[in-house]
Amino acid sequence: MLDVLETLYRMIPSTVMMTAPILLAALGGLICERAGVVNIALEGLMVIGAMAAATTQVLLENSIALSIPLALIISAALGCLFSLIHAFASITLRADQIISGTGINLLSLGITVFFCQLLWQSDRSLNFRMGMTIGFGRVHPSAWIAMGLLGLFTFLLYKRPWGLRLRAAGEHPQALASAGVDVIKIRYTAVLISGALAGLAGACVVLTQDIQFTVTTINGKGFIALAAVSFGRWLPLGILGSSLLFGFSSALAVNIVNIERLRVLPSEFFSMMPFLITLLTLVIFSGKDYAPKAVGQPYDKGKG
Repeated sequence: MLDVLETLYRMIPSTVMMTAPILLAALGGLICERAGVVNIALEGLMVIGAMAAATTQVLLENSIALSIPLALIISAALGCLFSLIHAFASITLRADQIISGTGINLLSLGITVFFCQLLWQSDRSLNFRMGMTIGFGRVHPSAWIAMGLLGLFTFLLYKRPWGLRLRAAGEHPQALASAGVDVIKIRYTAVLISGALAGLAGACVVLTQDIQFTVTTINGKGFIALAAVSFGRWLPLGILGSSLLFGFSSALAVNIVNIERLRVLPSEFFSMMPFLITLLTLVIFSGKDYAPKAVGQPYDKGKG
């Protein structure tokens, strides 16, 4: 029993580290869906952000002291830029939001392979130093970033007029438009913020959990973030709790070898735990009673 408790205690840093990018991406998904747009492209946007961060770090780690913050900024900017594709297709053209997001996921894999082949003659970037491994006490810097942004957007969503309008865009867009608010502008803003947060999440993955980028670096974390939004019932505190659950299950898969009683089980069982939990939570907690009423529905000015 003591070895289990000791292992769980030692897992705190890795749990926090693995929770941060899921929380950032889930926060982006929350903001986007609260405005009425489903952003299934979180996975692809995280891939873009991870590639941007790895490339920036490889090119600048030996010449610029602030290469890590610069990598984070560039990743967020590129995630925001690529999310414009989803915004234009799903909001302006009123295309199916699931198909649009899936297209970005496929595009991200192709474009990252292309640029990595172009830059490094491989589907991965060069190895780079771990830049965010030391934090305040035992807490990762990425966790402070994620918690700070969660607090900021919680305040904006529930204490500022902008947040009220954004939530109304996902519940009653026609009523919001009748009050003189530009629903399309609100939704565009939400999608761009979501893209920036997903790009930042991808950067946190590659800079904290790996020392190189490949097309499998993200490995489903964007979809896990989507599940965290549903599991968290589209609430900030809810996605915090669900992200911690997914982060813990991911950390457990890595540290399970240190628990002697569980070594009899195959390691593959624990590796699939985050995805198994994702599937179970989607089945159990994805009831439409909690989702914004207009989520996934294109906004049409002509409707009364």
